[in-house]
Amino acid sequence: MGSRWRQLQCLLQVLRPEVRLLPANCKWRNPVRFWHHSAVNYRQPPAGNGPARGKSGAGTLSSWGTEDNEDGDLMDNDDDEEEDEDDDLDVGDNLLEESRLPLVTLETQRVFIVHPAVKWGPDKPKLTTAELQLAEAVTLINTLQNWTVIDKIILPIQIPDKKFIFHKGNFQLLTEKIKKLPFLSSVFVNVEMLSPVTKKELEKAWGVNVFDRYNIVLHIFQCNAQTKEAKLQIALAELPLLRTNVRNEVAQLDQQRGGSRYIMGSGETFMEIQLRLLKEKEIKIRKALRKIKKNRRLLRKQRNKSEFPIISVMGYTNCGKTTLIKALTGDAKLQPRDQLFATLDITAHAGYLPSRLTVLYVDTIGFLSQLPHNLVESFSATLEDVAFSDLIVHVRDVSHPETSLQKKTVLSVLKNLNIPNHLLESIIEVHNKVDLVDRYQPKEQNAIITSALLGHGLKELKEEIEARVLKGTGKKIMTIKINLSGPQLRSVTTTHQLWLENHAN
Repeated sequence: MGSRWRQLQCLLQVLRPEVRLLPANCKWRNPVRFWHHSAVNYRQPPAGNGPARGKSGAGTLSSWGTEDNEDGDLMDNDDDEEEDEDDDLDVGDNLLEESRLPLVTLETQRVFIVHPAVKWGPDKPKLTTAELQLAEAVTLINTLQNWTVIDKIILPIQIPDKKFIFHKGNFQLLTEKIKKLPFLSSVFVNVEMLSPVTKKELEKAWGVNVFDRYNIVLHIFQCNAQTKEAKLQIALAELPLLRTNVRNEVAQLDQQRGGSRYIMGSGETFMEIQLRLLKEKEIKIRKALRKIKKNRRLLRKQRNKSEFPIISVMGYTNCGKTTLIKALTGDAKLQPRDQLFATLDITAHAGYLPSRLTVLYVDTIGFLSQLPHNLVESFSATLEDVAFSDLIVHVRDVSHPETSLQKKTVLSVLKNLNIPNHLLESIIEVHNKVDLVDRYQPKEQNAIITSALLGHGLKELKEEIEARVLKGTGKKIMTIKINLSGPQLRSVTTTHQLWLENHAN
């Protein structure tokens, strides 16, 4: 494998397409990679009055997946082909190390948000408005540290133009507005995913980076990822974007240099090598994730042996899931955050029902509308634990104007996860944040009204959870009189506490 990197290194002395990156204003050192041709530049303010100019030249394809040692020689980061199966988790560590790239950073991002509002037809969104969609786009940007929305606009369109999305008149007005914005560094087009051709043409016309929801959400995921599994899943979701950008960059180089070039008689073009390396990376990521998945199955078996019911708490992002679990369990370690995608990793927290039956509340990743299939699919492994739950609690933020659309989004994702029918039919719907709605009355029957922040409705919710759990698991509540001074009570209490300490988290 090392020889292939050296061949690629020699070629890159001639072919060095620039790799520009999103600002790495997050703890994880592997931010989203956005590849651009050299025609795209940032319009920067004078020194000290705005975002700092990024230093170019370091983040190139030649540095992808490699590191230099102290002598300046190329080091091979790939795992040995004869690696033992027990070292799969180490492979995951190495993959995360491989992903480090020298960053072309900007201290801040000043963003102009453009929302294309489809006026009619099958693409016109339902259960929402253009204003609400724009507001969610603003929230996405504000979730990122040091990102600022300097302006925003809604542009109505009938049928999206294949090349520019917007038709000639609106596109010209939009371009003039963008050119006049001071210290602008990027434009966020609030669509699910831009085609490579559209993205390239927009950047060429506007002279700044152009992002879509896929780019922004992926970057938020990277900033919030804490566990190895979450980071590997994000790396997997990033690969389709990298493949597309490789094809675009190489196609542009071929046009400039008169056709494809082969590397040292290997019979492979530059693009074929890049795509093969990405494929090898994907295989390693999936292998590491399979190992983690196997460990999760073992953990599930241990929990099943304990016979403690598992309650999966799900909902749209920032609906108050973590706050509700904290209120139900009294777990002081939980620190809810008022931001999108604050939770990316599944965690379990022990709590008691009115009968003192111990249950495990599982906190899951929040959902978002208009997410590309690749991104949802990458996190399906994390969400598979939901299918093995005894009960699902669907938390809704009823103070949000798009609460109906959010419910539709969550239920759609649950159906795509192949959740058993008996779980889907027994979902408890919790209407949270009722303290923000004056005299709230639910439209849905059997909905539980709560304010997790103020503690309202928790008693009724626990009683409903207990009733559903007893019905679903066949458990029964029995009252047994025992001598409080006997040794049997101490034994039960000690065993119970030891299990909670070892398995709850």
